[in-house]
Amino acid sequence: MTLRILATGGTFDKHYDEIAGKLSFSASHLPEVLQRARLTVPVELEVCMLMDSLDMDDSHRQTILSACQNAPENAIVIIHGTDTMRETAEVLGAANLGKTIVFTGAMIPYEIANSDAFFNLGFACAAAQLLPPGVHVAMNGKVFPWNDVQKNRTAGVFVNK
Repeated sequence: MTLRILATGGTFDKHYDEIAGKLSFSASHLPEVLQRARLTVPVELEVCMLMDSLDMDDSHRQTILSACQNAPENAIVIIHGTDTMRETAEVLGAANLGKTIVFTGAMIPYEIANSDAFFNLGFACAAAQLLPPGVHVAMNGKVFPWNDVQKNRTAGVFVNK
């Protein structure tokens, strides 16, 4: 089995710009993260875009859908911003691609201390290999079906609807 990992940006891939004092995008952290994770399953990394999910529109979601449709792999992990992860998962869920697609992200950027990014990626990679076909969200040790998940912004976690 080969995993396809699609990078779309989100907090996971943000960099801290010390000069400007802001979080922004440069290059994806995922090549470094995957090397550090020492995965033994083959991985194909595809960077679709690097953007904040609040800036995504239907055209971006269609790009992600096309990447999933065109992927030869049947197990796909999508790194996505948490603010609109559910909306993109709905687009893919409705498409019923017959593949196991697992969304994950981070509340704290990978390069910031105490980030949840590394754990969430490992958890999502395991979930993509074990779950049946369908679209799922894997965050902070829990797996949710695409049509029964929402972000609790107050607590900073995902919960069932």
